[in-house]
Amino acid sequence: MASESCDLLVIGAGSGGLAAAKRAAGHGAKVILIEEDLVGGTCVIRGCIPKKLMVYASHFAHLYEDAVGYGWQKVEARFDWQTLVSAVDREIRRLSALHVGLLENMGIRLVYGHAGFIDPRTVEVDGRKFTATKILIAVGSEAVLPPTPGIEYVATSRRMFKLPEQPDRLAVIGGGYIGVEFACLMNSLGSQVTQILRGDAILRGFDEDIRLHLQQSMANHGIAFCPDTEVEKIEKTAAGLSLSLAGARSSGLTVDAGVLFAVGRAPNIGGLGLDNAGVEIVKGALAVDERARTNQPHIYAVGDCTNRVMLTPVAIAEGRAFADREFANLPTRVNYNTIPTAVFSQPEVGTVGLSEAEAKRQLGEASVTVYRARFRSLYYNLAGRDERTWIKLVVDRQSDRVVGVHMVGKDAAEIIQSVAIAVTMGATKRDFDATMALHPTTAEEFVTLMSSS
Repeated sequence: MASESCDLLVIGAGSGGLAAAKRAAGHGAKVILIEEDLVGGTCVIRGCIPKKLMVYASHFAHLYEDAVGYGWQKVEARFDWQTLVSAVDREIRRLSALHVGLLENMGIRLVYGHAGFIDPRTVEVDGRKFTATKILIAVGSEAVLPPTPGIEYVATSRRMFKLPEQPDRLAVIGGGYIGVEFACLMNSLGSQVTQILRGDAILRGFDEDIRLHLQQSMANHGIAFCPDTEVEKIEKTAAGLSLSLAGARSSGLTVDAGVLFAVGRAPNIGGLGLDNAGVEIVKGALAVDERARTNQPHIYAVGDCTNRVMLTPVAIAEGRAFADREFANLPTRVNYNTIPTAVFSQPEVGTVGLSEAEAKRQLGEASVTVYRARFRSLYYNLAGRDERTWIKLVVDRQSDRVVGVHMVGKDAAEIIQSVAIAVTMGATKRDFDATMALHPTTAEEFVTLMSSS
């Protein structure tokens, strides 16, 4: 069978692949896009979007309680897990279909099936062969599962969206942002949550104040923590799933059929036949240069499969920059220096720029000034909840530039997205101070901070 050819062959219809395919087609390229699952990738199908919808659902538990302080009569609210899971699934399929329709309107051919390289120039999908002037690999990442006995009983974040029943007792293994988000939302939906941490605190790599403040807030909400603890074995018993623990806690733990394993993700590059293509793999990821090229000059890669920064907006930016460079000769580059990050926990986390520790390592301890504030947001005064917002500015004393902004509290992600513009532009503390406050808001605290440490 003769092979089909095009200007750009994209493997993977996730965030990076879709962005690259659409931008390249907009530049006039003939594009074929290969996908073996629903179009949309991790973010749309089994990540950011379904998770955020479930986070929204979990907020209603607090809203019903908070409303009483504002004069609303107390209601006996009931939550139905199956209703939520079905609604989320319908929305995900609707969004995936929208992407498919847009690809069709742009003249991008969508091919369903598993892609594998036969040689550096040829990709096969279920017996069909494709060649292209340029090939882009954008296959994303998958959850890492270690060879722990009984690992077949656990769920990854992918399966959490499909659980047939809500567990009354849930164990979350891992303290990264995925584990933290699911621990919070499941706790708010009514599950009894225990979070097992290999280290001493959640969110390793985040600013230390963020980690400690959020973990204490989560504990106040009823989430139990097992720090410095490893899971050695998982067994299915009549009482549920029994976890054998080692470390600071070794007494064991029994939960329902609900164990979320969220200890990290790795590039999803198995089964692509990369040996046949001669593509170099370094530490389990595709090695690429600043132009997203692999060691094969016509094969490129973007997004999670390169294991640089595993975030949806980064994959989108990389995909668009690739298409601009290769099909429009535009010198587009991705700015990795000030990437805003959110953790949709309860309370929410937003951060951009350097942590206090990173700033001191890079600039020297004497060159860093830190401004902090901790307060109760006006919203919670009548609600009667002792929920504290925490904010922090990290400033380079020599230049007066704000090099890091961090927040834990209501609407942190929305606030930090706007503040990230100022940080990216190189705003100084004087610029923040000169900005008129918008009162009464939580965000105004960033432009009224005066005390430092």
